[in-house]
Amino acid sequence: MSAAAPSEPSGPVGTDDDSVTPVVELHDVVATLGQFPALSGTTMRVERGEIVLLRGPNGAGKTTLLRLCAGLLPVVRGTATILGFDLAVDRERVRPHVGLLGHQNGLYADLTVDENVRFWGATVGASRAEVDAAMERMGVSDRLASVPVRRLSAGQKRRTALAALVARRSRLWLLDEPHAGLDQSARDDLDEIVVQAARAGATVIIASHELDRAESLATRVVDLVAGQADSGRER
Repeated sequence: MSAAAPSEPSGPVGTDDDSVTPVVELHDVVATLGQFPALSGTTMRVERGEIVLLRGPNGAGKTTLLRLCAGLLPVVRGTATILGFDLAVDRERVRPHVGLLGHQNGLYADLTVDENVRFWGATVGASRAEVDAAMERMGVSDRLASVPVRRLSAGQKRRTALAALVARRSRLWLLDEPHAGLDQSARDDLDEIVVQAARAGATVIIASHELDRAESLATRVVDLVAGQADSGRER
């Protein structure tokens, strides 16, 4: 679900004014998977409140870029700053501020829906009311709340993971194929939540092959080709 371990978030290095500090600033970044350079000199800047769509074929580096921004991969070359944190020295410190929803939902199979969402909400001190609101928003309250995650359908697991992401109040949302496994209603709910989060000041980066839907959400599209990003175009 998230790159965060249960810990007290600490503030970023640098300016205290989030409005003038780029959320993501990468310059000539190289990141490897094994010996393979999955990112091979990527330069990209993302401002607060943007919804950025990463577009590109399989193997272009979309998932790697998201994991790097979450502080899960080291920078081999170049410079990378996320929310004011220098990833060369502060990868662990960035994690409490970032919500990553990948291909795996990051849920504990033996815990109930309610227990999972409360656990992730607790990492940022979310109240019971905030947890309940997140679960209701994603349609996993009431009868599903007490169901162990291992007994849920694929779509219900995805809804639960999204509820946990909402409860975490992350400043940077990193979404990898977020609509996968969701029915039409849940997809619409997710789109609305993404737009609301950006309006409230969160920043969202989405990797998706569902281009019609994702492009309608995005304020900017960045194409990734062979591990390199273009400057992106506003929509």
